[in-house]
Order: sequence, then structure tokens, then C-alpha cells
Amino acid sequence: MTIGFGFDGKEKKKGIQINWDEVSNLSKEYKKLKKYMKTNLYEIKTLSGDEKIISELLRKYGGD
Repeated sequence: MTIGFGFDGKEKKKGIQINWDEVSNLSKEYKKLKKYMKTNLYEIKTLSGDEKIISELLRKYGGD
């Protein structure tokens, strides 16, 4: 795959290869975790200190 650069598009550079299956899997997992974060069970576990799934992800990768 090549991507054109410049005004006329004749200058070619090598493009980026994207594994769309992996992107789809990550998107599904992200949506599942966001849905979990909206549940009452997540709130109860967070308040009691038992929640481990999201807290470990936040500790590992940072975030709000």
C-alpha cells in the first residue's frame, strides 16, 4: 500500500498495514468495558473496593 504525498500525489511513501480484525476485537472489548462501567454492579464494587478489572487497566495504562 502506498500513500501519495505532495500536491500532485506523485511522491509515494510506504503506508501502514492495519489488521482490521484486531481493531474490531479491540473495539468490541472497549464497548463491553464501557457498558460494564455504566452498571450498578460496577458502582457497588468500586465503592466497596472489590472492583479489579477497570482499576487494573487504569493503573496499567493511565486515564481518568
